[in-house]
Amino acid sequence: MTKRIFRSIILAAVGVFLASAVLFLWVLYDYFSAVQVDQLRAETELAAHAVSREGMGYFDGLDTRRFRVTWVGENGEVLFDSDADAGEMENHLEREEIREALESGAGESSRYSATLTERAFYRAQRLPDGTVLRLSVSQSSILTLIMGMMGPMIVIVFVALGLSLFLASRLSRQIVKPLNALDLDEPLKNEGLDELAPLFHRIDVQQREIALQSEKLLQKQKELEVITENMAEGMLLLTSRGVVLSINRAAREIFDADKSCLGRDVLSVNRGPELSELVRDALEGRHGERPIELKGRKYELLASPVLSEDKVSGAVVLVIDITERHEREALRREFSANVSHELKTPLHTIAGSAELLMNGLVKDTDRQEFYARIYNEAQRMTRLVEDIIRLSHLDEGAADMKREPCDLYTIAGETVQALTAEAEKAGVRVTLSGESAEITGIPQLLASIVYNLTDNAIKYNRSGGSVAVSVKNEADRITLTVSDTGIGIPPEYQPRVFERFYRVDKSRSKARGGTGLGLSIVKHAAQLHDATIDLSSSPSGTTVTVTFPKPEA
Repeated sequence: MTKRIFRSIILAAVGVFLASAVLFLWVLYDYFSAVQVDQLRAETELAAHAVSREGMGYFDGLDTRRFRVTWVGENGEVLFDSDADAGEMENHLEREEIREALESGAGESSRYSATLTERAFYRAQRLPDGTVLRLSVSQSSILTLIMGMMGPMIVIVFVALGLSLFLASRLSRQIVKPLNALDLDEPLKNEGLDELAPLFHRIDVQQREIALQSEKLLQKQKELEVITENMAEGMLLLTSRGVVLSINRAAREIFDADKSCLGRDVLSVNRGPELSELVRDALEGRHGERPIELKGRKYELLASPVLSEDKVSGAVVLVIDITERHEREALRREFSANVSHELKTPLHTIAGSAELLMNGLVKDTDRQEFYARIYNEAQRMTRLVEDIIRLSHLDEGAADMKREPCDLYTIAGETVQALTAEAEKAGVRVTLSGESAEITGIPQLLASIVYNLTDNAIKYNRSGGSVAVSVKNEADRITLTVSDTGIGIPPEYQPRVFERFYRVDKSRSKARGGTGLGLSIVKHAAQLHDATIDLSSSPSGTTVTVTFPKPEA
């Protein structure tokens, strides 16, 4: 407070001094300007009278150091100038003061020179013969005047500043001294400050109330803190008016609140309608629960009224994180639905074909076709179950699979060789390029990455198309790239192709024997190797790049 008073006095003193100095200089400058203009008018009248009587002879021996004298003819031609050669000067007929003098008998003007930082005053008067006599005087600008007075002004400023500092310091101490000496513990014992007596009485009453309430709150808070601070669930304890009495660490983290919300309305914790409506129901004596989503996580709010003598004296709100449970349930439902859907079609086909064969409704010539259909659907179910088991294994981290140094290029070569027959059958040419690239990983999973990407590139290609598999051993990474000239993936489907059972063209995928889990296996296998996947696709083909971090030496 002392500093604020001190600064206020100093600023006021400096402000008054500067304002006074500026006003003084401005008034002084205007005053001398007016005096100079009046002198110029008087000198012009005297000189005009003399020139009208003596003509050019008046200028012989004339001292013109204070004024510049110019004699101009009726046509604007300069007849005489005390500071320049009249023959070399331009016509002055358009000069403001000359034009006014020719029209009304006398004229005045002023012009400022930014180069010389001077202002020139001009006074012109018409003579009886029609010529014009003009006198001018130069005046320094106010900035020049200030610069000329800078030395004395600096001395005055320092003296005024020193005096202001001394007086401000002394005055601020005198103002604050009795306030610093107040006894706030016993405000009614302060004497000599009658003006503050009502304030002292209010402070005394409030202190007694605060002390009583603080003692009760501290006791309750200590009892609650021991229990609630280490709870994983969030908990809020509210009064009957919805004021926060206690909020534990978990609740503060969930709602992004801090301890400043204590003693304030529950809206200071969260302004969402879910919490406010739940608290209102609890304070009306009803138990309730509501879901809420915060920062991308799902929570369940449970509120119960606190009863005292059959009256609601407050409410308790519990906040339980159900994100993982919700995600597990959603994944389980989705997975169950997808598996059921995927198994239903081949089972129906097998059951239907077997029923026709059993009832003898199939011709002998068509029996081989039905046997082949049952076999193919059974194989499809087998592949689906194997992929589900493999994916579940990856979800659990594949902890039983051994990591070892292996050459990704060699694995890619073996996989491409295994798929050559399938590629030739589909009319697709598969090529392998690159170099040896040693990586520490799980050979089975690395082979499944190459296999699934290459198998998809063959299945969804065009007849006569090609698939290029490349392995590059770069300075800080190893990249596996599989490019094809197939049908491509529309942009709106690209972010979802790595989801389980997701197919862009379901009928085409099933016709080609796909299970919808291949790319999901690729994604999980890549994650287990800290690799990243980049997909680029267009109607002319698709390129998938898997980037593995370089193993440390």
